[in-house]
Amino acid sequence: MISKIQEIKKEVAKVVVGQEKMIDSLLIALLCEGHILIEGVPGLAKTTTVNALAKSLGLSFKRAQFTPDLLPSDILGAEIYDPQNNSFKIKKGPIFTNLLLADEINRSPAKVQSALLEVMQEKQVTLGDTTFKLEPPFFVMATQNPVEQEGVYQLPEAQLDRFMLKLIVDYNTKTEELEIARRISSGKFEEIHPVLTHEELGELKKAIKEVHVDSQVEEYMIELVNATRNPSEYGLERLKNYIQFGASPRVSIDMFKAVKAMAYLRGKDFVTPVDVAFIAKELMRHRIVLTYEAEAEGITTDEIIQAVLEAVQIP
Repeated sequence: MISKIQEIKKEVAKVVVGQEKMIDSLLIALLCEGHILIEGVPGLAKTTTVNALAKSLGLSFKRAQFTPDLLPSDILGAEIYDPQNNSFKIKKGPIFTNLLLADEINRSPAKVQSALLEVMQEKQVTLGDTTFKLEPPFFVMATQNPVEQEGVYQLPEAQLDRFMLKLIVDYNTKTEELEIARRISSGKFEEIHPVLTHEELGELKKAIKEVHVDSQVEEYMIELVNATRNPSEYGLERLKNYIQFGASPRVSIDMFKAVKAMAYLRGKDFVTPVDVAFIAKELMRHRIVLTYEAEAEGITTDEIIQAVLEAVQIP
């Protein structure tokens, strides 16, 4: 099944140049049945990547552009009155798909964000008196633009915690950008073909769950999470004034899942501390709440996590 992963990446590479970290993170979140938040400036192929991934997996894909005037019904759907039949009928929203791109999620008000949050958690939608279960797999990739400051609604910590990973996407290299410009100007894009069936996707998820994690590695992951809550116990007294709230228990749960997928994507059937360190920042950067003192001094959550990785003893 590992070869299937390479086939998926090969199909996505037909339209996406570079961005291997984003592709790997999307696959990890999808295969672990989580959701992902991606932060990056416009034009970094976020929409193109998730669309290409959906096509290579043979899954349905929809995109919702979040704006300040958006209503929950614009995402979920609503009951519509039919005057001809004197009855109400259900009009389903874009949430009824396998892969949903919630573009610029922080542009919508709290009411819309909370509606999406419920669906992400429960995997079901209630319209009127009817509850609809979403067809698996259901995966949300939300994006937010770090440049915009006006007209945005900061995602609350409770909602951020529902995202398995938060990825910071940077610009492509000069060589990659040259290739992108050449492809777009010439229109030379190959067609993406589905390389995975629903049954094979299920087998892939099962194979990931069977990846071995040693008890010492499990304890190491719990120590990393605990170090963000009690830094003084790990010789990190200087971080005590910077952390208001450490990583939540959901981090431990998601970490146990994600590291297995990370090891599998790297062609292994067991997890090492390197796999943990490789994805620790994506798992925790949005789940640590900093104090005003940290923000005033320009301390970031990534710096906190890096200090924790260096302080906790590796098994």
